[in-house]
Amino acid sequence: MSSAAAVAARRQGGLFLSILDAHFAARLDELDRILSTEDEPDQQAREAPAGLIRTLAAQPEWDRLFFEFAVYAARNEGFRTELGARYRALRKRIAELLARRAERLGIEPAVPPQEVAAMSFAMANGIALERMLEPEAVPDRLFLEMLAIFFSGLRARGEAGASPPPAGRASRT
Repeated sequence: MSSAAAVAARRQGGLFLSILDAHFAARLDELDRILSTEDEPDQQAREAPAGLIRTLAAQPEWDRLFFEFAVYAARNEGFRTELGARYRALRKRIAELLARRAERLGIEPAVPPQEVAAMSFAMANGIALERMLEPEAVPDRLFLEMLAIFFSGLRARGEAGASPPPAGRASRT
């Protein structure tokens, strides 16, 4: 890559990270607002992804832009470090919001909030990729339903007193 192209890529990466920061901040504010209500957990589990779906509908190019920069991060160590730091910070903040909500409800999470945040990220990114590639196969309600099932499963696991599998035992397929 020429030095001019490298400079342009760094500028674009920096601009994307600024946009990402604003995007993440808005999502965190919304999630904090939702989890701070006295609504039932099921209602909160429906409202949180609905907000994300509304945001994505209002910004139809966001998914494409995000995945383009994710691929760029896979090839650029410095950018990957920057993007990873933002991801970790957002997951940490979401985990804190989930832990605070569990504490307010007086429940012991069956799965650590940090892992719930990571799972939620994976589901959101997966649904975004599917929507980008085949939008007609992924209606808005699908993500809402997926998260409702996920959180119902977490609640059932907690009520059953099940403990999570030991760390490091999961296999990748």
